[in-house]
Amino acid sequence: MVSFIGYTFTLTFAVQGAVNTLGDLRGTLASVERINSILSAKDIDDSLAYGLAKELDGKEFDDSNGVYENGSVNKHFMSELKSSSSCSNLAWSGDIRLKEVHFSYPLRSNVGILNGLDLTIECGKVTALVGPSGAGKSTVVQLLARYYEPTQGSITVAGEDIRVFDKREWSRVVSLVNQDPVLFSVSVGENIAYGLPDDVVSKDEIIKAAKAANAHEFIISLPQGYDTLVGERGSLLSGGQRQRIAIARALLKNAPILILDEATSALDATSERLVQEALNHLMKGRTSLVIAHRLSTVQNAHRIAVCSEGRITELGTHRELVAKGGSYASLVGTQRLAFE
Repeated sequence: MVSFIGYTFTLTFAVQGAVNTLGDLRGTLASVERINSILSAKDIDDSLAYGLAKELDGKEFDDSNGVYENGSVNKHFMSELKSSSSCSNLAWSGDIRLKEVHFSYPLRSNVGILNGLDLTIECGKVTALVGPSGAGKSTVVQLLARYYEPTQGSITVAGEDIRVFDKREWSRVVSLVNQDPVLFSVSVGENIAYGLPDDVVSKDEIIKAAKAANAHEFIISLPQGYDTLVGERGSLLSGGQRQRIAIARALLKNAPILILDEATSALDATSERLVQEALNHLMKGRTSLVIAHRLSTVQNAHRIAVCSEGRITELGTHRELVAKGGSYASLVGTQRLAFE
């Protein structure tokens, strides 16, 4: 009898503990769901907010007719604001100006990467950005690609702040060729045409872009030509071949703004020559920014800007900067010694 009573109490406490645990678990799941909803919430589109505020500042509207509906912003008005921008026309015809740009990454907000950087990238010309590691060169690339927005200052194209353009619209006028291009596990032809609508890209256009990028010869030597699979991240191709496919993609996209971020730094001499020839063809008539550590690749740029500690410290042609005897001349001398 005593044993039975003891087992009964044990069972009662066990059931009560299970019920309490289940209640705690349900509360925890509700908390996790709430945290997940907060973390997955979409941020406000800064570009749209900026453009809408700019438009509203310059016009007067009847709150009851057009801009506001039941206390909220009229979505039709916002869509008109985005569609009315002439992003492509401005990108083909105007300079890009970075004015007093300050920037800190969100996770290191107390560390200034750019500190009042001023730079004009002239329309249709090649501007090179050089400097030591950590000077802020790659950050400039990320701001121009609009992965981030400046903490202070502005970036304009033909005098228009780029934040007035929808980010998808801006991405159509910018081509970015990185040191390690992104290729997908599909065919060569599909990688070249990636990001463009199927109904506007023909096989002939893909081949034309590949020829201009010095890629056609190696592509047709592949087992299935343009239908050959390249493997995950292009693992079945060499570094030079991957770069030329990325350049062909940029040629096919035909964007007016071109950003080259260390596009030839990891290549051997033969591959670099082929890629550089393709890049020279790609940069013709485009507003181009070239980031490079290897100064031999930027000597022919129309202007070279030296970046140090988040600012532009020198600006001029290769000859002008060498004659000046400043930090650029020191970089040139250091690299010459390294190859002797």
